[in-house]
Amino acid sequence: MKKIHIILLVLIAGSIGILLSFMDSTSTYDTIETAMSKPGKFVHLMAKLDKSQPIEYDAQKDANYLSFTATDSTGKSVKVVYHNAKPDNLELSDKLVLKGKYQNGIFDCKDIQTKCPSKYKEEQAQGKTHPGNTPAATGTTPANTGSEQAK
Repeated sequence: MKKIHIILLVLIAGSIGILLSFMDSTSTYDTIETAMSKPGKFVHLMAKLDKSQPIEYDAQKDANYLSFTATDSTGKSVKVVYHNAKPDNLELSDKLVLKGKYQNGIFDCKDIQTKCPSKYKEEQAQGKTHPGNTPAATGTTPANTGSEQAK
């Protein structure tokens, strides 16, 4: 075998090894049911805040304890416990990405990422347009407001 063939084989084997190591670190969104089937394993859940259930948070008593119920796209729900400060826009969020482990009947959340609805959706529903989507100018130029200095 030539040296170039040996080098190519080593590079290909190394590339395959690197790709396989990345496969373990990549994550997909799990449902609550699959998280329950993998107790103690770190997962990412895509869910919504169940606004019909109470949110348990008292900054005076314990600012690092938040408890609420989350529901996924399949309709299954789980109690979430988060040991950190409550995200400001939790109630406004469209979806939540919850990173943590399901154990002992609760989802022990390490990180919450809120996905808020776009403010432009609301404007479109009201018939407003985004400033970047205004019709093209009709060939007229704006009047000089005096902010430019004469040369």
